[in-house]
Amino acid sequence: MTINGRIDFCRPVFWNKDRGTVIPMDSLLGIDSSNYSHGVREICCRESLNTAFVPGSDNITRLAQFDISSSTVREIVEQEGRSLVNAQRKGQVGPDFTSKDCTHSTIIIGSDGVMVPRVTEEQKRKRRQTEAKKRLQENRQSTARAARPRKGSDGPYKEFKLVTAYDEDKRHQYVAGTSGNHEEAGRMMRQMGRQVDLSQAQVKYSVSDGAPWIVNQLNIQLPMLDDNVLDYYHLGEYVTKASHALFGQGSQEAVSWKAKMMETVKNQGSLVMLDRLGDYLTDKPDDSGQTELQDLRDYLSKRISMTDYPTFLQQGYDIGSGPTESFCGCLTERLKGGGMRWDKDNAEAVMALAGLYSSHLWDKYWNINNQAA
Repeated sequence: MTINGRIDFCRPVFWNKDRGTVIPMDSLLGIDSSNYSHGVREICCRESLNTAFVPGSDNITRLAQFDISSSTVREIVEQEGRSLVNAQRKGQVGPDFTSKDCTHSTIIIGSDGVMVPRVTEEQKRKRRQTEAKKRLQENRQSTARAARPRKGSDGPYKEFKLVTAYDEDKRHQYVAGTSGNHEEAGRMMRQMGRQVDLSQAQVKYSVSDGAPWIVNQLNIQLPMLDDNVLDYYHLGEYVTKASHALFGQGSQEAVSWKAKMMETVKNQGSLVMLDRLGDYLTDKPDDSGQTELQDLRDYLSKRISMTDYPTFLQQGYDIGSGPTESFCGCLTERLKGGGMRWDKDNAEAVMALAGLYSSHLWDKYWNINNQAA
C-alpha cells in the first residue's frame, strides 16, 4: 500500500544460507519491514497524533484518497511508535542540539510524572466475553493469534515519567517519556545529558516540582548540574492550601497572606519564609490550619537549597517549570481522549511519537528513515 494506492508487482527474491532471504526491491521501496510504504506510515502516525484511530482512518480516506481501516492505522502507529522507543533507548534518536548550540550555553533539565489511563484486567475480561458472544452470534471464528492473552493493568491509571531538556529561549527543546519506574527515568536523564553534552554547558540546572524520586535521580544521574530549582508555582500550591486552612477559602485574608509569603520567599529566600511561618504556629495542634501549616514548613525545610530564589533570579535562572508542564499535556493529550484506555507499550509508543513532534524532530526523523529506505 502506498499513498497513491495499492500496487501489485513482481520482484526477484534472493536467498543463501549465510544471509537468508534478501529482497532488494522491498528495501528500495521502504517496505522491507512492512507492507505499507514510508509515506503511508508517516501519514497514519501524523494523523493519529491528535485524532482517534477511527476518525483518523476516515480523515485519511477523505484527504489522502486511499482506503485504510482504523485497525490498520492503529497497528501501523503502534508499531512505528515501538520502533521509535527502541531507537531512543539505543541512543539512535535523541536531541538534535548540544550545549554549544543553546542560548548562552545554558541547558535546563526538567522531569515530571503524569497519569495515563490503562486497560485493567477486568476490562479486558469483559471485552473478551463481549467479542466471544458476537462471534457466536455471527458464526465466525476468532482472528486473534493463538497466544496467551495480554494481561491488563491492576489499576485504571499509572504514572508515566517525562524528562526534558531545553535552553533559555526554548529555541532548542527535547522531551521523551517512559512507562518505566524512577530508575528508568534516571537512565533517560543520563542518556539525555550525554547527548546534549550537558557537562560542557556554561550554565546547567534543573527545574522540577521537587518530588523525591526526581531529586534523587537528578543527584545520581546528573551530578554536574549547578543547581536544582523547585518550581516556584508548585510551592505556591502548598502555600495556597495552608492559606485556605488558616483563613478560609476565598477570603481576602487568605489571598493577602499567600501573596505576602510568596513575595517573601521570592525576594528573601526560604529561610526567611520559614521564620515568618513560625509566627502563625500555636501551642494547640488541633487549631484550624495548624496541620497544613506544619506540612508547608516540613515541605519547605526539606528543600532549602532548591528555594534560594533570590540567588536563582540574580543568576538569570527560570524558577518555573512551565515547559515541562506543557510537555506533560502535549504528550498525553492523545492518550486521555474520552473513553480511551491503553496497554502500557502502546501508550508509550503513542507518547514517543508525540514527543518526537513536540521536539521539532518529526521531519528530520521521517526524512532519515526515508533515505534509509
